[in-house]
Amino acid sequence: MVFRLVLGCGTVGRQVAEQLPERDSDERDRLLVVTDDESIVEALRDGSVPARCADPTDPSVLANLEAPDVVFVGSDRTDVNRAALESARDRFPLASIVAYLGGNATAADRTRFDELADHVVDAENAMVDHVLEGSVRASAGAAIGLRKRLTAIDGRLAVVMHDNPDPDAIASAVALTDIAAEVGIDADACYFGDISHQENRAMVNLLDLDLRNLSPEDSLEGYDAFALVDHSRPGVNDQLPEELHVAIVIDHHPPRGPVPGDFVDLREHAGATSTVLTEYLKRFSLEPRRATATALLYGIRIDTNDFTREVSPADFNAASILWPHVDTSVLRQIEQPTVEGETLETIARAIKNRIQRDSVAVASVGRINDRDALPQAADQLLSMQGVETTLVFGFRDEMAFLSARSRAADVDLGETLRDAFDRIGSAGGHADMAGAQLEIGILGSADDEDEVESIVSVVEEVITNRFLEAIDSRPGVPVGAYTQTSEWLFTVDDEAVRSASGSAQSEDDDELPS
Repeated sequence: MVFRLVLGCGTVGRQVAEQLPERDSDERDRLLVVTDDESIVEALRDGSVPARCADPTDPSVLANLEAPDVVFVGSDRTDVNRAALESARDRFPLASIVAYLGGNATAADRTRFDELADHVVDAENAMVDHVLEGSVRASAGAAIGLRKRLTAIDGRLAVVMHDNPDPDAIASAVALTDIAAEVGIDADACYFGDISHQENRAMVNLLDLDLRNLSPEDSLEGYDAFALVDHSRPGVNDQLPEELHVAIVIDHHPPRGPVPGDFVDLREHAGATSTVLTEYLKRFSLEPRRATATALLYGIRIDTNDFTREVSPADFNAASILWPHVDTSVLRQIEQPTVEGETLETIARAIKNRIQRDSVAVASVGRINDRDALPQAADQLLSMQGVETTLVFGFRDEMAFLSARSRAADVDLGETLRDAFDRIGSAGGHADMAGAQLEIGILGSADDEDEVESIVSVVEEVITNRFLEAIDSRPGVPVGAYTQTSEWLFTVDDEAVRSASGSAQSEDDDELPS
């Protein structure tokens, strides 16, 4: 049930008040209009819309009202709306407030509206449908939906991150288990794979986060419901069965296919899933635990590259909510962990082995033990003069791991890697960082080290050629810009590629889509 309060009833406000009852999907939803215009109150009541004749700017009027989930400030006058907004925000700090700016707003008015309202509707482009379908429902409605789904769970909940989780996935899972506990549901934050990146391990250890590491052989029968965070489909970037019934999905990545789930919240505008979970903590009136707040802030900072990449106002707002609860001393320790010698060696091999064509650098680092060194190596190559796009890859067991970075305006790495490797696997990610994980099953059948190295050499050439050709095929790039000599032409056909490379799964640093 959602309680909506309309303060002031001008042209837009009246349309909202009259149309809301027709659009509510839940007959238990409530609406109340407060306006000092008696004729409007009578007209609304004649239409069976609950209305009260009172001054919507008077704090004493609001003091006697039950706290609403959503407030719409809808007078025609800017000064009245500003006063009503200030009173509503003071009286109902947790409500989602949509405020109509009115027709005579000054720069100071606009600033004040932006400070206090969750959404501001400008007088020049006020759209009732947008208010009704979008902003009014989104924040409070999602929290209500999540609470309903959680309380319907009878038993234990598994909150599953993507494989080899990054800070955003870890923090989001921990936050959702905290929210589940608030409504009386036992939950575990679970993941498959490893947490091997030194900063990620430092976060888990220093904050003493309670996580469960699952293996493919573990039984899932102890769980009665499943939630996915920071990815959206079972069996894709996790090791759950593809047919698994999912109760909850919370993610910020654009989906690459149908998203199953009883409750699904995909916020593509958010820079991190941790941003979404922070809002849920606020909507559930939960003061975050110090460890949870620190993890969430770190997750946001990592996914937005310290608020410089794909960042939104919601990310800054989440950071401001979390900051008073963050353990800053622990955060500094997480951000400055000891770098292992093997990671430095991998970075050194990438620099030494790099092949550069114009502003694109590609490097194979050979055999690796720590896959998390690859994105760090890709970042290091990107910092070199004249380099705008990088791909670093290495081999472990029968797998090839790829990590790519770019700051070029005309490169979308997610699409580039999909173009390069969809025929021999799958890959993807964001415009400026992406990755893939290719199964090289043929390595397991090799008899000796020389044969293995020969196969690795062929796969290195295939990966390099396909990436450079995908870069080369961008609109506006002259054909042959990166394949200028015969040594860069393919030397194996697609059948050989398929023999050398199998399916692909995601990399662990938020590079792949859900």
